[in-house]
Amino acid sequence: MPKYNITEKKEKDATYRMLLRPELIDDLYEKILHKFVVEKKYRDPSYSARQLATDLETNTRYISAVINLRFQQNYSTLVNEYRIREALYMLIDHRYQDKTVEEIANEVGFANRQSFYAAFYRIKGITPKEYRKQQLEKSKKPKTL
Repeated sequence: MPKYNITEKKEKDATYRMLLRPELIDDLYEKILHKFVVEKKYRDPSYSARQLATDLETNTRYISAVINLRFQQNYSTLVNEYRIREALYMLIDHRYQDKTVEEIANEVGFANRQSFYAAFYRIKGITPKEYRKQQLEKSKKPKTL
């Protein structure tokens, strides 16, 4: 008997996605971007798709559909991507060198160290500490012409 029960990912055909008007998709997409890029709501570890839907005066199915259609991912993957992007910057910025990796993880919205490391490794293929070390070593090397 196999150790893991791995099945192929099936493409779901959610009919409600097709019921959304293109104007509504565009409007929600812009509002979602605003919440993430301008307001940086991803920094709040408890900010959920339900809260996003409430803030945008819509429902979670529409939020889910727009994120799937426009970002080609689910809500938690999108949130983690924004968090990791900011962490990448903070890990190498000289203003944050006195902060530990765990402090940076908390600042960008991760509730715990394990979820930060797992998301970081999934996206970058290395741990945050390894990333920081590599980038700092690169910046110390003299540049040749």
